[in-house]
Amino acid sequence: MPLRKYRRQSGDQLSSRNHDKPCEMWHVLHVNQMPSVFSKEINLRSFIRNGVLTTAMIGLAPVQSQEGDDSFHLALLSDTHIPADKSNEYRGFRPWENLNRIMPDVIAAKPQAALINGDAARLTGEVEDYRELKQLLNPLATECPIFIGMGNHDHRENFHKVMQPSKDNTAEIENKHVVVIEHPAVRIVQLDSLLYVDKVAGLLGKAQRIWLKTFLNQVDDRPVVFFVHHTLGDRDGDLLDADRMFQILKPHPKVKAIFYGHSHVYEYGFREGKHLINLPAVGYNFNDAQPVGWINARFNDKGVDLTLNVAGGNMADHGKTTSLKWA
Repeated sequence: MPLRKYRRQSGDQLSSRNHDKPCEMWHVLHVNQMPSVFSKEINLRSFIRNGVLTTAMIGLAPVQSQEGDDSFHLALLSDTHIPADKSNEYRGFRPWENLNRIMPDVIAAKPQAALINGDAARLTGEVEDYRELKQLLNPLATECPIFIGMGNHDHRENFHKVMQPSKDNTAEIENKHVVVIEHPAVRIVQLDSLLYVDKVAGLLGKAQRIWLKTFLNQVDDRPVVFFVHHTLGDRDGDLLDADRMFQILKPHPKVKAIFYGHSHVYEYGFREGKHLINLPAVGYNFNDAQPVGWINARFNDKGVDLTLNVAGGNMADHGKTTSLKWA
C-alpha cells in the first residue's frame, strides 16, 4: 500500500513524497483510509509573535471515519519505557518484551490511529531507546499513524533525532511537541509536560498555556479530549501547573476529558466537569494491584468506550469496558 510522508521543511512548510516502505510513524498516513492525518510540532515562539492560530502551524487535518462508523477508534498506550537493552527488567517486568507481546493484539484491533502518552523511553531517553521503540512499532506503523507524547523519561532532542527526519528549533521559548488530531466526532490534543529529563515533575509552561487558551477560544464546539503525561494532583511529582491548566479548561464545556499516565495506575476521576482517565502502563506497574496493558478506545460525539487489555500484573479487569458519557 502506498504511503505518503509529510515532513517539516524550513519555514514551517510541509512537503510530501511517496514511499514504498514504512517511514517515520507519526508522519505516516494511509492515503486511502486517513487522507490527511499528520502531526506537527508547534513553534511556540512564532505563535506568540504572530498572536494567531493557524492550521498550518499546528498541523490540523481531518481524520475520516471508517465507512458506516462515525466513531474514532484509537489504541491508547502509556509509559512503555522501552530500553536499548531488551533484557532490562524492573519488578519482574521486561518493558521491551511487554510491548513486543501486545503489538499483535493492537494491530488485530485495527485502530485508526495509536497514541503513546509519554515515557516512551526507559529512563533518560537515549538514542538507542528510541531506535528499539521504532523497531517495535514498525509493524503497527504500516497499519495506522502513531502519535507519541513527551514524558519525564523522554528526551526531545534524541526523540527527534531518531523519530523525525528534521528537528524544529526554537531558542527563547522551550520547544513543545504538541499534536492535534481532527475527527468529525472528536478533537484530540496531545500536550507536552516534559520539564527535565529523568526528573519526576512536569510543566506545560506559560507559552503552552497561552497557546491552549487561544486554541480553545478559536475552535468550534466539537468535543475536545486532552492527553498529557503527568498526573494532575498537587504533589511535587505531578503537573506543576495543573491548577492553571484547569482554570483555562473550566470555562469550556466542549472539553470533555483528560487522559494522563505517569503513575502506572489505571483509574477514573472527575474534576471541573471533566472526566479524568489515568492510563495503565505498558512497561511495568509499581504495585501488584495494578494492570499492565493498553486501552482500546472508541470515541464518538456522545462519549467514549474504553476496553482494558491486560498483558501482566492484575488481570482481574481484562476485557472490561468502561463507558463514559459526555455531559
